[in-house]
Amino acid sequence: MQVKTKYGELKGVSQEGYTVFKGVPYAKPPVGELRWKRPQELDPWEGVKDCGHFEKITPQYFPTPDTPWGSMYYKEFYSNPDFLPPTDEDCLYLNIWTPAVTGDEKLPVAFWIHGGGFGGGYNSEIEFDGEEYCRRGIILVSVEYRCGIFGFLAHPWLSAEDEKGISGNYGMYDQVAALNWVYENIAAFGGDPENITVFGQSAGCMSTQALVSSPLTGNKIKKAILQSGVVSTQGFVAMPTLKEEEEYGKQVVENTGAKSLEELRAMDTETLLAAKDKFDGEMMRQIFSGERSGAEGTLFIVPNVDGYLLQKNVKEIYAEGSMKKIPYMAGCVTDDLARTPEDRENGEPGILMDSCINWCKRQEELGNPPAYCYYFNHELPGEEGKKDVAFHSAELWYSFGTLGRCWRPMEDKDFEISRQMVNAWANFMKTGDPNGEGVPEWKACTAGEPYVWEIK
Repeated sequence: MQVKTKYGELKGVSQEGYTVFKGVPYAKPPVGELRWKRPQELDPWEGVKDCGHFEKITPQYFPTPDTPWGSMYYKEFYSNPDFLPPTDEDCLYLNIWTPAVTGDEKLPVAFWIHGGGFGGGYNSEIEFDGEEYCRRGIILVSVEYRCGIFGFLAHPWLSAEDEKGISGNYGMYDQVAALNWVYENIAAFGGDPENITVFGQSAGCMSTQALVSSPLTGNKIKKAILQSGVVSTQGFVAMPTLKEEEEYGKQVVENTGAKSLEELRAMDTETLLAAKDKFDGEMMRQIFSGERSGAEGTLFIVPNVDGYLLQKNVKEIYAEGSMKKIPYMAGCVTDDLARTPEDRENGEPGILMDSCINWCKRQEELGNPPAYCYYFNHELPGEEGKKDVAFHSAELWYSFGTLGRCWRPMEDKDFEISRQMVNAWANFMKTGDPNGEGVPEWKACTAGEPYVWEIK
């Protein structure tokens, strides 16, 4: 299947009932002088670009089996070399799965933003795939964006050269550019640009919340799904100002030894990754020693309030109710972010669940469309007949319908839960209501009845 976009023709790979376009460029490679610049529009190309393989991903350190937190994520998501693409700063690509036969259809579009703490993760991870959404008449787009030092470094040097006097947030501007690309071109793939649902998990959820809070996305987002990362009244993740993020950036740049922006731009990828890694290690040491509060999480090189992407932080935007007036779904898993030992002892889900419920109830207060809340409280089959509590990211196998790729000995119950979740997500993407065939009754979450679909 070939598709003609605004910039040139693309050739995808036909599968049974759908076509996938892998490695579709949506902006110029952010290398050389474009390192630490907002994404630049593509130049048109001649001929047909072959989109038969996933492209390179944002530079990062992958989890390893010999670190306490990394061992679990390594086995779960990173141990299969078939799903580990090479890393490179030339990484601004997206993937499109479409069931459309021609460009005449107007199918709903799901725009997926991966997690990874704003420091890693990528758009072609083993648990991500569009096949099940295509089977339900949905086009899935997964976007790669700059992370870590390449995506979120703020520094006075960078602010001084910028026409708006700002820096950082490059990864967020990548997401905005990808959304704009999809809005302009998805009709050629059979998609409806007026029916785009943005959804993401963890840092992808935080990104989604930023996008529905930003004036830069206009009315391009018609629905949003927030998975494991909603901020409402609580401040469990850092929401720095530009000045605060510049101070963090100064420490990172000091680790590189660069004496000027020219020197910094000339440095190799590995040196920059190591400088940011050293900074992260020092910040964690300060938290564990008590020198620094860990009340707002352990991520520091993150999106900032720069006055352009965001005029206020998302907590303030939640309070004033100026997020987009669209349908929302929000939820989390059993052992999710910010869950304390006391929460575990008392069998409580923690403040992230509170944030999801608050977010949904707030929509009712504002007169916005009904919002739906879920709680993924399902135990996953583990080794030797054991059951594993649902950890942060565990629901992704289920919400993408990719259980067959997982090492776990999945049971009939797991596949049924996955079918229900994909059905609910797909229904919501089509209409703004997750209810329909193959989904248990899922009532909206309101002040009078703060209903939560407990998935178990």
